[in-house]
Amino acid sequence: MTTLPKRLAGAPGGTRGKWFVLLAWLILAVALGPLAGKLGEVEETGPNAFLPRGAESAKVNTELEKFRTDTLMPAVVVYTGEGAAAKAGADRPRLAPLVAGGEQLPPAVRSDDGEALMVVVPLSYEDEITDRIEELRDIAGAGAPPGVRAEVGGPAGSLTDSVAVFDTLDSTLMIATGLVVAVLLLITYRSPLLWLFPLLSVGFAAVLTQVGTYLLAKYGHLPVDPQSAGILMVLVFGVGTDYALLLIARYREELHRQEDRHEAMKTALRRSGPAILASAGTVAVGLAALAFADINSSRSMGLVGAVGVVCAFLAMITVLPALLVIAGRWVFWPFVPRFGAPIRKEATVWSRIGALVARRPRWSWLMSAGVTGVLALSAFGIDMGLRQSEIFQEKPESVVAQELISAHYPSGASDPAKIVTRADRAAEVSSAVRDVRGVARVEDGDRTPDGRLATLQVVLADAPDSTAAKDTVDRLRDAVRTVDGAGALVGGATAQTLDTQRAADRDLRTVIPVVLVVVLVVLILLLRALVAPLLLLATVVLSYFAALGASNLLFESVFGFAGVDWSIPLMGFVFLVALGIDYNIFLMHRVREEALRIGHARGVLEGLTSTGGVITSAGVVLAATFAVFAALPLVTMAQMGVIVGIGVLLDTFLVRTVLVPALALDLGRRFWWPGSLSVGGGASDRTVDGSAEERAPERV
Repeated sequence: MTTLPKRLAGAPGGTRGKWFVLLAWLILAVALGPLAGKLGEVEETGPNAFLPRGAESAKVNTELEKFRTDTLMPAVVVYTGEGAAAKAGADRPRLAPLVAGGEQLPPAVRSDDGEALMVVVPLSYEDEITDRIEELRDIAGAGAPPGVRAEVGGPAGSLTDSVAVFDTLDSTLMIATGLVVAVLLLITYRSPLLWLFPLLSVGFAAVLTQVGTYLLAKYGHLPVDPQSAGILMVLVFGVGTDYALLLIARYREELHRQEDRHEAMKTALRRSGPAILASAGTVAVGLAALAFADINSSRSMGLVGAVGVVCAFLAMITVLPALLVIAGRWVFWPFVPRFGAPIRKEATVWSRIGALVARRPRWSWLMSAGVTGVLALSAFGIDMGLRQSEIFQEKPESVVAQELISAHYPSGASDPAKIVTRADRAAEVSSAVRDVRGVARVEDGDRTPDGRLATLQVVLADAPDSTAAKDTVDRLRDAVRTVDGAGALVGGATAQTLDTQRAADRDLRTVIPVVLVVVLVVLILLLRALVAPLLLLATVVLSYFAALGASNLLFESVFGFAGVDWSIPLMGFVFLVALGIDYNIFLMHRVREEALRIGHARGVLEGLTSTGGVITSAGVVLAATFAVFAALPLVTMAQMGVIVGIGVLLDTFLVRTVLVPALALDLGRRFWWPGSLSVGGGASDRTVDGSAEERAPERV
């Protein structure tokens, strides 16, 4: 973990090697580019794509494929207001041709209060559902008299509104992320040209990522869904730019020390490579730990993200060095690093911060730990779970339709629970569930062509995404199990929400320990110590809870979200621990290098001063890329962007800048126990003023 392979580290530095590397990437991009556009073809958008593997509701979806009606998805048109009956009657001749072949348009169902009419329109999966919904909405919206509302929802309407979000997701994220990164790189480098090189390298990484993900999904059964595909590009931009910033900063330093830019790049790769490799390995393996999750969407995001991180790493240690060496020193214009010119660090803000921390290190780490601890307290008051009507930042028509249904009908009328049972036990199962509390009515469904299986539609008295409806599903499952030999399973939207919620709890208990162990092992191998890795891991976990608490305050007071999606705590933890540890890795790898050279105390301050600017730039870029999610219409993705963005900023400006250096200074050489640095390895340990004495323990 301390050095990169010599062939890899030296390849871009040779006079011919740099052209070979660039040519190889160009050939790959041209040859494999057409495959990059096919990622959408392998995205899983079926009913089980976002469900837990092995969940009862997922088994129901699989069983429903055996029925003729597996190709049907209902849309629901709700009419309210005076004149609703006349409007519904006028629409029927125009709605009938949209019904799936062989089916009849059912009669309109009047609500018990007489104020609404509901028409269920069976649509076919074989048609373009979204096109059919658009036609339905055109029909329902045309010619409505004043005071009459006609809203289209139901499962088909919800699917259409969700698809509309993901249709433009990839392009929106790519454009927004690219612009954010470009602007921040311009500000960071203050060069009209240098910012292009990280973006070009990220572009190569993006192509390789999409191709690799497509091939693994097509031939290796890698799960990919639209949400993970959208986050993938943001992750590649974020981590790729981070690695570019670290490498370019080290390369700039070496250009001051070495006249030959090829040798300068070799040294930069050799010295920054281990930190980049450790970072990429930590993030990739941490994300891959989501393979242990039950929820398919979490597994998809983790495994797809790991592919993206690996591709970003490969691009940043090969094509980026090649581009920089080919371009020469002039690419840094107007701040060209001249050979022999001094590297000014003493007057930077980071050296001043380091000096302040060194004066009272124990007070510094207690203060920063206290700030993060106070923020973390808000994490304990989070309202978990979002209803279907709450997952969009702005209500689409399907949500409005569901609200009207809930106001005038049994709330579950638009999306009943589904029971699949053996046909010869269907009557007994129906009898068992009719008296279950929370059931409004039970309707017979269809049978498989061989007559072995039957379905029952159970209309719930409460809204499908309510807590009361989930409790009813539990009672339904208990009831059907009392019918011997029926093999009955309960599914539907409410059951899916319930199964996902419980799987999220299990995933937290399973995945988090795996991620913590992985990160700890990487840190131990990199730093050759035990105390330092344990403390670094503890600071990142504290930062995660602080980010969760701070985000919850924003969700409640600024964004007005009704709660936090069940997937956010786990996904936020994995992303923040894996990504947040990056900055500790970048800092402490440099601190260890300097400590071996000039001693522990001065090495800590030198490491902070040397890496302060680049790590801050990297943190701001990564936080800004994830902040793009906050503007998306899906609440879950907005919450993900906010929590990761806040967590990264906390890691950048508080944890890495104050908390970690203060802990290292307060503990002295014990920070490196049991490694060689803890017993005097490297240079003599000198304090900031140059004396050889070990600093006395500070009183608080």
